Amino acid sequence: PHKETLMDCSLKYIDMDKTKAYERLLECKPFDVRKGLTPSRIENSTIDEAGSLSFNYASLPVDDDILDALQQLADEQQLIGKYRALLSGEVMNVGEKRLVLHQLTRGRVLEGVSVMADGVEKGAFYENELARIKDFSDKVRSGEIKGSTGKEIATVVQIGIGGSDLGPRALCYALNLIGEKDGCTKKLNARFLSNVDPDDAANVMEGLDLERTLFILVSKSGTTQETLANRDLVFKVMRDSGIAGLVPEKHVVAVTSNTSPLASDLSILAAFYMDDYIGGRYSSTSAVGGVVLSLVYGFDVFRQLLDGAHEEDVAALGPNIRKNGVLMDAMIGVYLRNVLGYPYSAVLPYSQELYRIPAHLQQLDMESNGKHVNRNGGRLSYKTGPVIFGEPGTNGQHSFYQLLHQGTDIVPMQFIGFREAQGGLDCTSGGSTSHEKLNANLVAQMVAFACGKDDEENPNKAFDGNRPSSVLVADRLTPFALGSILAHFENKVMFQGFVWNINSFDQEGVQLGKILAKKVLAGCEGDGNLEKYSQLLSKKV
Repeated sequence: PHKETLMDCSLKYIDMDKTKAYERLLECKPFDVRKGLTPSRIENSTIDEAGSLSFNYASLPVDDDILDALQQLADEQQLIGKYRALLSGEVMNVGEKRLVLHQLTRGRVLEGVSVMADGVEKGAFYENELARIKDFSDKVRSGEIKGSTGKEIATVVQIGIGGSDLGPRALCYALNLIGEKDGCTKKLNARFLSNVDPDDAANVMEGLDLERTLFILVSKSGTTQETLANRDLVFKVMRDSGIAGLVPEKHVVAVTSNTSPLASDLSILAAFYMDDYIGGRYSSTSAVGGVVLSLVYGFDVFRQLLDGAHEEDVAALGPNIRKNGVLMDAMIGVYLRNVLGYPYSAVLPYSQELYRIPAHLQQLDMESNGKHVNRNGGRLSYKTGPVIFGEPGTNGQHSFYQLLHQGTDIVPMQFIGFREAQGGLDCTSGGSTSHEKLNANLVAQMVAFACGKDDEENPNKAFDGNRPSSVLVADRLTPFALGSILAHFENKVMFQGFVWNINSFDQEGVQLGKILAKKVLAGCEGDGNLEKYSQLLSKKV
C-alpha cells in the first residue's frame, strides 16, 4: 500500500473550461503522427503499469508541449488529490450522497486509512465478505455443499442485469482457457441470464442439469424487475421439471445489500453482501463478480485478479503523467475529445477471450461519463464521455475497420495485446504461429492507421493516416493481468470524470425509462404516447 495522510481539504471542483491549462491546451499546435512516428518515439512512449502491463501512446497525436499542458490540467484539476479523497472515504458520488469504494474491494490503497460508513469499517467488511466467498466456494467445489437432491454442483448461472452481468460475464469468459499454472485445478461451467426477454432464459436453461446447477441472484436492492422476473421463470422451470426432491430455493444464493429483502430470505442457501458504495459497473471485484468467479475457477484465481487490480490502483497514485500510464491515457483521451473533437472511441482487444470486454466498457464509460451537468448540477459547455464500441481483432478488421481507415470520421482506438496466447493450442502455418499472425495484424493496423498510404492514381486506395491509437500490452492474459486491465479502465474513467468536473458514479439516465416502463405495465395511466406505442407492440387479436 502507498503511505499517505488523510485527504487534502483544499480540493476545488471547477469546470474544465475555467482552468488556465485548458486555455493553454487549446493553443497547442496539433501533432502530426503521420510525419512524427519513428522507431525511437515508439520505444520512448511506453509506461509500465501493474505487473507486466504497459501503455504505449506513440501513435497518439501528442508532443511534449501538449503533454506539458495536459500535466498542468491534471495538476490544476487536482486529479491525484481527488483520487486520494475518494480512497479516504469522502462523499464523491454527490448526486446520491455516497462514498465510492470499489477500489477498497481489492485492498487498501492508502496505508493506515480507515473508511467508516454506516457504523462499519468498510475495509474489514469487504475482507470479511471475501472470507465468506472463499469458504462457500471451496465447499461447493469440493462437493461438501451439494444440490437439493444430493448431486454435486457442475454449473453456475448468474442472474443479474447491467453491472451485475456485464463485468462478471466479461471477466468469466476472459479466463476460460486458464489452467493449473494459473492456479485453477477445476472448472465449473458458467452461464449468464440478464435480459428479461424470455428467449434469453430459454437459451440459458436449455440442456441444464437442474439437479447440478446453482443460481446466483444478483440485485443490490433485491427489487430489480428484470432479475426477479428471471428468478421466477427459473423457479417455474424447476418446479415444473417433476424431479423428485428438487427444491429451487436450495439451488440459489444471493448477492445483495444486507438490508434488502433477499438478505433476509432464509429459504436460500446463502447471501453475500455488497453496499450502496459500490456502483454496479464498478462491482466486478466485489461479491458481484467474486462469487461466480470463485465458484467457476476457484477463489485463488479471483484473488489473483484482485491483486492485479490493486497493484494498478496503487500505481495510479503517481502524479506524473509520463510515469502513470492510466493518468496519461485519461488525459490524452480528454485532449482527443475536447480539443480534437472526436466523439467516439474503439476498444480493440487482440484476444478472443476478451470478446465481452468492449460491452462491459460501454457501460463503464458511457454510464459513468455520459453526463451533461457538473457535480453541482450546472449545465456544461463542453463535451464529456465518448461513444464506446469494439470487437476483438482480427474479426473487427473484417467488419468496421473500413470506416476506421477511410471513413469521414476519425475514431481514436485503444488496442489490447498479449505477447503469449492464453491457451496452449497453437501451430505453425506458413512459417508463423497463429498467435504470431494475430500480433502481426495488431502491429500492422497500428502503423497503417498512423502512417496511411498515398495513391494518386487510385484515390479509393489512399489512406490519410493520422488515425490515433494506443495499445495496452501484457505478457499473457492471466487473472492478474485481467485485474490490471479492469482497474486501468475504471481509473481512466474516474480521472476523466474529475477533469470534466462531473459525477462519474451515479446513473440517473437509466431511471426515467424504468419509471415509464412501470407506468406502461400499470396500464399507461392516461399517457397517450405510451398507450399508442403499447398498442403497436400488443398481440393482434
